[in-house]
Amino acid sequence: MSTTTTELLKGAAELFPDEVVTSAHVRHLELPYGAGRFALITLDNGFDHTKPTTFGPGSLANLNAAIDQVEKEASDGSLVGVGVTGKPFIFAVGADLKGVELLKKHDDALAIGKGGHEVFKRLAGLAVPTFAYYNGAAMGGGVEVGLHCTYRTVSKALPAFSLPEVFLGLVPGWGGCTLLPNLIGAEKAVSVIIENSLNQNRQLKGKQVFELGIADALFEGADFLEQSLIWTANVLKGDVTVERPEIDRGEAWDQAVAKGRFIADSKVHGAAPAAYRALDIIAASKDGDLQAGFDAEDTALADLIMGGELRSGIYAFNLVQKRAKRPAGAPDKNLARPVTKVGVVGAGLMASQLALLFLRRLEVPVVLTDIDQERVDKGVGYVHAEIDKLLAKSRINQDKANRLKGLVSGVLDKAEGFADADFIIEAVFEEIGVKQQVFAEVEAVAPAHAILATNTSSLSVTEMASKLKHPERVVGFHFFNPVAILPLLEIVRGEQTDDVSLATAFGVARKLKKTAVLVKDAPAFVVNRILTRFMGEIQNIIDEGTPVAVAEKAVEPLGLPMSPLVLLELVGPAIGLHVSETLNRAFPDRFTVSENLAAVVKAGKRGFYTYSAENGFKPVLDPEVAALLKQGDVALTEEQTRDRVLDAVAQEIGLMLDEGVVAEAQDIDLCLITGAGWPFHLGGITPYLDREGVSERVNGKKFLAQGVASVPA
Repeated sequence: MSTTTTELLKGAAELFPDEVVTSAHVRHLELPYGAGRFALITLDNGFDHTKPTTFGPGSLANLNAAIDQVEKEASDGSLVGVGVTGKPFIFAVGADLKGVELLKKHDDALAIGKGGHEVFKRLAGLAVPTFAYYNGAAMGGGVEVGLHCTYRTVSKALPAFSLPEVFLGLVPGWGGCTLLPNLIGAEKAVSVIIENSLNQNRQLKGKQVFELGIADALFEGADFLEQSLIWTANVLKGDVTVERPEIDRGEAWDQAVAKGRFIADSKVHGAAPAAYRALDIIAASKDGDLQAGFDAEDTALADLIMGGELRSGIYAFNLVQKRAKRPAGAPDKNLARPVTKVGVVGAGLMASQLALLFLRRLEVPVVLTDIDQERVDKGVGYVHAEIDKLLAKSRINQDKANRLKGLVSGVLDKAEGFADADFIIEAVFEEIGVKQQVFAEVEAVAPAHAILATNTSSLSVTEMASKLKHPERVVGFHFFNPVAILPLLEIVRGEQTDDVSLATAFGVARKLKKTAVLVKDAPAFVVNRILTRFMGEIQNIIDEGTPVAVAEKAVEPLGLPMSPLVLLELVGPAIGLHVSETLNRAFPDRFTVSENLAAVVKAGKRGFYTYSAENGFKPVLDPEVAALLKQGDVALTEEQTRDRVLDAVAQEIGLMLDEGVVAEAQDIDLCLITGAGWPFHLGGITPYLDREGVSERVNGKKFLAQGVASVPA
């Protein structure tokens, strides 16, 4: 490694005194079949698999020292090869993001890129063949250190393998963008680097890594290292020859990059730079000039580290990985009561989805009730059918399927169903009178300790509980649709909800594997309130005279997973109208009820668009909806629309924080990321509003302190 890079890495290490440093242990062994003396480098941070191995500046220095040792031995002929592997269950999961957050200067960021390259490149430059043994989870720099080796093997048991950098707002900057397309071709590389990352950081399994050609051999997990060393011996003796297909460096390469740009456009709409920077490097790697590619990776890495998108991506990652596990304001978990039976009031689609979730995660008896036997039977039938699907996909075995089916039942009589239930959740029609009546009936028959939960999306939990003898045991438990996929669970504390009920609700949420956020009992809580203000402002702008296409296109730079009116279609116009009516009653000065939306609902339309095969299933404004729209004559530009919508959202979030709807802005972002699919690269919404100057324009201050989702001062 050059002196300059050593000094830069040393400087980076000084900036990051709390790094969990990875050791690179060198041990020597004799390969089977008399193949010769071999050096094996094991990457290990000294912790078990729950704290994966990472590469910070100190860790890179350790790997560099290990390579110093084996380089001398390889040069003097005392080694026939060098291997790299990881501790049990973990190979390595890339750069230490905690250190990246601390970087304040472009030069420091450049040092991280150059340092990784300088160390990893030495593996390719050794006088003997090098081998990477992907024994466990490998991500980012963990994948890339292996790409610098001559050969790679992978375990069938490997659970997660990816280059997730684009997902976070980076590029694979230690060789990934350059080496991977030169190993497996541009099309497959674009799939791994761009497509998988932008599909919620999709992971590869060991078999897929082998099938893609990233690894040269695939072995069982139980004796993976032993088999890899036998294979290594055979390769070195010439008994096994590794053949790799010739890379198409012609039109196929250009087409793959073009496909990548199409995927990036469809996912982030040009709003996030990382995917495009990665594609530029892949495009430039077509001629196989590796050093030029590495230099481009260094520059891109440094530029992105000093940009807002990466900081927002790391912020979002920390919210989901850390804050979500320690919900702000949650009571002592030791107060929680055990839940050994669950009751569900209702047997419609939402209630049935809830029953299935409770059944699968808690594995306790679940009983549904409804107003007639046909509905009850349909609800239980839905759960049974979903269990059969899991069985057909081999997600569960026959014994478990039978056991789960045996645990779910349906009855008409609430007294029969709920007399011994510990947790009862209602999912009935969204009308306060109906909810109050249901809770009165449940309270009359449920045991005194049972928690009464409501899945309301916008109604007052306090008002719902107000006529009960024991309102302290009522808690809001608001799921998002589809229940099985979206992680968020808004847990709402009514004015009289006690700590035991709340602690039990959080305990159940943990078992359901949901991201629980404590929310004050305020109209529409968090996600629906923000989305309704966001959608309502767009609807107002359309009603005033801005063309639908202009209003929709205006918010594309946010890189949202879908346009506002497509989202309305997913939610359902009737539900959207109902929530806007609820919020209009609470805050008439800010939330309107669109006459055009009401007309669309009255006409029974499922949305504003139609889709057809001849149009490539792209959304086209429904002529019948267009005929219903009554618009004014004030047409805004895209920029004016975007400013007005973002100003409205910033104002609403400011008011929600003033009201104490959640503890901090971080909880707003956590809710939007996990409940509404808000992009990781935005960090939710508040970092974006801060970065674009909207927060200060509207509220006179930023939502987050400098250095939180931004470069430190």
